Amino acid sequence: MPAKFFWFLPTNGDSRSIVGASHASAHHTIPDGYRAPTRRYLAEVARAADRLGFEGVLTPTGTWCEDAWLTAASLLAETERLKFLVAFRPGLVPPTLAAQQAATLQRFSDGRLLLNVVSGGDDVEQRRFGDWLSHDERYARTGEFLEIVKSVWAQESFDFDGEHYKVRDGRVSEPPKPLPEFYFGGSSPAALPIAAEHVDVYLTWGEPPQAAAAKINEVRKLAEVRGRNLRFGIRLHTITRDTSEAAWAVAQELVNELSPEQIEQATKLHSSSESEGQRRMTALHGGRIDKLEIYPNLWAGVGLVRGGAGTALVGSHEEVANLIYEYHSVGFDEFILSGYPHLEEAYWFAEGVFPILRAKGVLSA
Repeated sequence: MPAKFFWFLPTNGDSRSIVGASHASAHHTIPDGYRAPTRRYLAEVARAADRLGFEGVLTPTGTWCEDAWLTAASLLAETERLKFLVAFRPGLVPPTLAAQQAATLQRFSDGRLLLNVVSGGDDVEQRRFGDWLSHDERYARTGEFLEIVKSVWAQESFDFDGEHYKVRDGRVSEPPKPLPEFYFGGSSPAALPIAAEHVDVYLTWGEPPQAAAAKINEVRKLAEVRGRNLRFGIRLHTITRDTSEAAWAVAQELVNELSPEQIEQATKLHSSSESEGQRRMTALHGGRIDKLEIYPNLWAGVGLVRGGAGTALVGSHEEVANLIYEYHSVGFDEFILSGYPHLEEAYWFAEGVFPILRAKGVLSA
């Protein structure tokens, strides 16, 4: 199956730095050359992704960035074919309202909406939203939420009695066509059954290929027991250049600007996260800057200070394409990528790597 490639909308701002263009909980430094996430700038990134042939863009969610739903809605008219993978948190909006919002946005976008379900792994941020459920309870609620949304789309009227939701006569004015696909990530035992039961694409952050393959194989088995087949995606950053030396020089520049205090603070914060995925990302580097290439052309430097996805594909266009080919060979069909800054790195990747991937049969001609 040919792979799909998505880019990322930097709705918390952009720069040539991994400091400041990151989760606000980790640090608050604003780097030189900071680009505010204005509608005008985000439209530039979205138009570039559209023009370059990316399948879509991920629009993140959190208190550290602009609202994902409103961002996607405001940029639809700026693009022609680009899909918007809108991240949202179940529990912060009633499921029937979310079903109606998604149906409307799917109609207004002519079928360009995808949904990224983020249950939330950080108690501090969830409580900013007034959400006091525990880690495992949030995943249980996500399961109920998705059952309600899909049932409301499929029936004229729907009743539901669960631990977290009770719905009477749930309905929408009209179901979306086509139904938006659900993307979902989560590494804990509470998360994997939710993926197997409810979603279309299971996402993971960028660990070395065999470790990532083992993780998705576990989800695949859980889905097969339920009679379902999932697709699998991986979230990575990218630094690709005409030569390997040039790419690694850029990576080194990103690390050179980091202070030991910034790394220590972020490592301590991320190591204590409730998120199993975040702890796995942090364990890849352990706060050390001397062993950041954790697999050939896979670099953990971004995760020194950035929460969430912390690894990057680094190398020549050929080397990056080869590593993507390896991930594709072990079961990944969707790649959600980003780079600093997002506008320029989208061009580096699309112009340098896409032609090689087409020649390898990973990307459709």
